[in-house]
Amino acid sequence: MSSYVNDLMATVKAKNPAEPEFHQAVHEVAESLAVVLDRHPEYRKAKILDRIIEPERLIMFRVPWMDDQGEIQVNRGFRIEMNSAIGPYKGGLRFHPSVNLGILKFLAFEQVFKNSLTTLPMGGGKGGSDFDPKGKSDYEVMRFCQAFMSELFRHIGPNTDVPAGDIGVGGREIGFMFGQYRKLRNEFTGVLTGKGLNWGGSLIRPEATGYGAVYFAAEMLSTRSQTLQGKTCLVSGSGNVAQYTIEKINQLGGKAVTASDSGGYVHDPEGIDSKKLEFLMDLKNVRRGRIKEYADKFKGATYSPIDPKMDFNPLWNHKADCAFPSATQNEINGKDAQNLLKNGVFVVSEGANMPTTPDGVKLFIDQKILYGPGKAANAGGVATSGLEMSQNSMRYGWTRDEVDNRLHLIMKSIHKACVDAANRFGTPGNYVNGANIAGFLKVADAMMDQGLV
Repeated sequence: MSSYVNDLMATVKAKNPAEPEFHQAVHEVAESLAVVLDRHPEYRKAKILDRIIEPERLIMFRVPWMDDQGEIQVNRGFRIEMNSAIGPYKGGLRFHPSVNLGILKFLAFEQVFKNSLTTLPMGGGKGGSDFDPKGKSDYEVMRFCQAFMSELFRHIGPNTDVPAGDIGVGGREIGFMFGQYRKLRNEFTGVLTGKGLNWGGSLIRPEATGYGAVYFAAEMLSTRSQTLQGKTCLVSGSGNVAQYTIEKINQLGGKAVTASDSGGYVHDPEGIDSKKLEFLMDLKNVRRGRIKEYADKFKGATYSPIDPKMDFNPLWNHKADCAFPSATQNEINGKDAQNLLKNGVFVVSEGANMPTTPDGVKLFIDQKILYGPGKAANAGGVATSGLEMSQNSMRYGWTRDEVDNRLHLIMKSIHKACVDAANRFGTPGNYVNGANIAGFLKVADAMMDQGLV
């Protein structure tokens, strides 16, 4: 079967040159599925994996807009509609200078399996732009979002494709885009998730990805009769996912000691308690400042700027029990993984998408630590987006506790699906294989049922 994987990857690389993140995501899934395709040759004959790898639709467009100085700017917009076998396309929009076709294809591909794991009827998609909201005024962000939605609106809808937020796209950006969609279509529908509570949003949606990653870690720990109580945790990032990861760690009795942004990271051995987290949330969500200010504010906390010459990230080189990478892809390399293991970390729950490089993943699996890959561990965000879609369809809103309970149950269900699939196909304890296999089987069976389309 390794020859099948090798042949598949040769084709993927030839058809999708200069897209290393996409190649990485496909290779990981293909390796996990080798045993499944061996037992079920009907999937191979029907070219199910080959078809999942190829987007159903790829939309790319220009986004011209005017800045506050009256200068015309031109960005590039994307939407990758990857697979709709089990429901409308669902996945975030990312606004960041690093956005390109390869990164969005990797995210859309991962999203297919992640959405399948949630138990909700959602296909996979992803989109965004190389626009950088950092340093832009609210009016500039509004003008860009309106220009972006003026093209995207043709391709999305509540039963077709329902985008959400991602890096660089929070409540402000979702609001501006929803307003433009509503104006252009003259209808009020649940076409975007992450909306404001007063106009169709769901409670717990901002918290969901971070909460879900911590719930998943708690489920993994329960397999060893342990809890998060008293555990020291390393968290990267300082955006939405990291903030609520820290909040839920605190609620479950753990202690988060790090946070970061693109400039560097802070280490606070006493822990980022609720009062410090409140400062961090104001710093990042309201004042849009830099993480260095945290160390200036709180005694005992130290700030370390990023040193691009280093071949490892010192954030992952502190004594701890658990790690929650919550910033971006490939932020933990092989050296970082070695440092985590050396410093006692035995739980890694990924709040970001594919934050660990393949050599890091191999180390975690070989050492048999509790390693929850992003497509399982961070599925809480899209799961709650699905719950928002349900509430929009019913024109009804659930309470905070109702949504949180449903999220907790979904994360328990995802954990069980991963464990069961890993056991069924001979790799017990391997959450990477479990997540890939469980996510694939649901989509594959739907595609088999629906014929060659």
